[in-house]
Amino acid sequence: MKTIKSHLLLLATLIVTASCESQQARMTTTINTDGTCLREVSYENRVKKTERDSLLKGNRPQRSNPVPDCLCVDSMKKGKTVTKGDTVITHFHQQYNSVEEMSAHTPLRLAGVPLESKAHLEKHFRFFYTEYVFSETFKSLKKHFPIQLEKYAKAEVASYWFTGEPNLLDGMNGAEAAAKLQEIEPLITKWLNDNLASCVFDFIARNYDAIPNPPLPREEFIAQKDSLIKFCIGKGEDALLGTDKLFASFFHSEAYAPFFDEDTPLGAALSKLVMKQIEPFTLKIPYTLKMPGTIYGATGGAYITDNVITFHLTGERLIPQDYTLTATSRVTNIWAYVLTALIVLLAAGSYWWKRKRS
Repeated sequence: MKTIKSHLLLLATLIVTASCESQQARMTTTINTDGTCLREVSYENRVKKTERDSLLKGNRPQRSNPVPDCLCVDSMKKGKTVTKGDTVITHFHQQYNSVEEMSAHTPLRLAGVPLESKAHLEKHFRFFYTEYVFSETFKSLKKHFPIQLEKYAKAEVASYWFTGEPNLLDGMNGAEAAAKLQEIEPLITKWLNDNLASCVFDFIARNYDAIPNPPLPREEFIAQKDSLIKFCIGKGEDALLGTDKLFASFFHSEAYAPFFDEDTPLGAALSKLVMKQIEPFTLKIPYTLKMPGTIYGATGGAYITDNVITFHLTGERLIPQDYTLTATSRVTNIWAYVLTALIVLLAAGSYWWKRKRS
């Protein structure tokens, strides 16, 4: 018999196996000097040889090579399919006339819902060079959680835990940093546990009529929500959102057991809801950005290698607030240098000509 608790105890495994990271999903944005842009996504899958050969011939992906749940490629063009051993890498791309148009068709989704983003590109002419400033803001997932972080942690603490900013460990040594993290982690754990417990309780309340012989009326059950959550969470981290035994102990009844058994329709539906609730923790996508000219800076937890920016776009970074990434690059205007040189030469030549005539 599968239970919700058994799934939550394997949360770390779920994050690895169910995430886009396990299929090496990636996204690349290329900004052109004229303001147009290209967005590309790719993902990897290990497949059998017969399926790999079928894919390379242009056939539709089989069950063993599905598009990751975090990608929506319906509006994109199928690109090349590359094979490396037993791994098949599938590419999609789409050209856009502006970054605004591009962000309106973000190919990323969570729990079946597209992520919302807004992109903006500024172009500043500086004569000797043209500066390009690109930014893209992904909307926060705060509404995904019924109970907000502020109930347990200050805004800057929650932001640091999920985004790394502001850096609360600045100036600390290793021991001090470890102590600070140990101080923050229980707050985040309580927040997640509270959300999961609330998720389970609210589901049972919505389906209360399906319980044959409930120990108390629905209204009284709802009134016990806070007490029940405190009771379950008070049993420790292993309780998380409670089990049938905890519910039985609290209500002195086995009436709620079907909700915790995946072999029942109610249990299967609740398990699916719980998995959906923790889905933000499974979104992990390397976001690569290519800008015109030479890159001079980037924010949003970026690192630059060979004039290419990579951002860690994760669901966790979207939990406390909107996540904004920015990049600045410069394109040298060769003609400006040539024109300046000509002006200098003409000025020098004119001066020399005047002196010669005089």
